[in-house]
Amino acid sequence: MNIMLLGAPGSGKGTQAEKLVARLGYIQFSTGDLMRKQITDQTSLGLECAKYMNEGKLVPDKIVNAIVKDYLKSNSNKLIFDGFPRTLEQALELEKMLAEVDSKMDRVIYIDVAKEIILKRISGRIICPICKVSYHIETRKPLVEGICDNDGAALVRRPDDSPEKVAVRLKTYEADTKPLIDFYSNKPGFIHIEEAAELDGEIVYNMIEEALI
Repeated sequence: MNIMLLGAPGSGKGTQAEKLVARLGYIQFSTGDLMRKQITDQTSLGLECAKYMNEGKLVPDKIVNAIVKDYLKSNSNKLIFDGFPRTLEQALELEKMLAEVDSKMDRVIYIDVAKEIILKRISGRIICPICKVSYHIETRKPLVEGICDNDGAALVRRPDDSPEKVAVRLKTYEADTKPLIDFYSNKPGFIHIEEAAELDGEIVYNMIEEALI
């Protein structure tokens, strides 16, 4: 079974993905990780990626899709899609790629959180640069201030987590990614978790797990 987590930046998708990986053995699908591996392995696709990334440009969909297609040839089940697809065009292409390997998107889970709550969440977020676990200065503090519980690394704030930059990211989300909700809401397996910020993270996880049955 493959899962897609939809929602604005800061809606809690990453936290839920961590739980699904740890508890149910899902694999978190990351185009960023795939591109970095292609670059490390110096494949033809990796060299193309590096060219754009070194110039500070976005990697074109054509290259990203080719990397995804290559990965799906050997891994097409029990994946968590979070951050890809970002646009309707990518979603349509992903459907084709999954069909080619006799797979599909079984559940699309939309974690719905109000914009003002997201702004507060992200602006207070700090992360571990090593294990990538997220903390929050108010709601999820580490045991020792500024230090990761897992590996003792100094926690950092992502440059794009400032309120001004978060507002820009949300605007981009509204324009490019939110149309995916309309696309998937008309398909079987779409789960809408409304006002998720009002629920405990464990309750949200239980709702997701129940939807996978």
